[in-house]
Amino acid sequence: MLDEIAKLGIPTIKRIYGDWTKPTVSGWKPALLKHAITPIQQYSYTTGKNATDSAMIIDAMDILHSQKVDGFCLVSSDSDFTRLAIRLRESGMLVVGIGEKKTPNPFIVACDKFIYIEIIGLTQSKPTETIATNNQASQPNITVQTPDPVNEELIKLLKGTIDDLADDNGWAFLAEVGGLLMKKKPDFDSRNYGFPKLTPLIKSLNTHFDIDEKEVENTHIKHIYVKNRE
Repeated sequence: MLDEIAKLGIPTIKRIYGDWTKPTVSGWKPALLKHAITPIQQYSYTTGKNATDSAMIIDAMDILHSQKVDGFCLVSSDSDFTRLAIRLRESGMLVVGIGEKKTPNPFIVACDKFIYIEIIGLTQSKPTETIATNNQASQPNITVQTPDPVNEELIKLLKGTIDDLADDNGWAFLAEVGGLLMKKKPDFDSRNYGFPKLTPLIKSLNTHFDIDEKEVENTHIKHIYVKNRE
């Protein structure tokens, strides 16, 4: 997750909230030391009430008013943080969400960008191993992340976004297409569909899109343009 955040900026305040008196969270200690994350103790005063959420929201507002940061990353799959994300964006903050695919849609769309934990660190067609916890631990269990299907809804979204940015000849700059896709659908990520970047995703749909790659003179940079096929 920190590698993902580093792509967007420098994480200056790193906090994790929970009741650290409970043995169930003791496994977090090595990760906190390794990545210099500050654990914030929050006791569960009443059964059924999540005091941790309240503490996180209060601290986020304190940091907001300190004017020391340009954005927030909220790691949660809880829709209770939807209003917090909206409030931070209203104040001009970049808000990135990270959570599981079970995350409710209201929280996802309240963020500028939402990243699913399931796709972080995975490469195309690469399975992940999980260690068995029963007596037959000699054979590791293999869990293969199944990409989301490339369906008509996705193709419609891509075509509509290209049309929004296309010039008189129908060509759109792919980098701008990617930016607008994220604004329309904060959880859009080519890795959700098994592709590391947007370019190979578009190229795989060559029956729907044309690609034009133009090399920039005296550099190794290529400008990529995309066009809807009739």
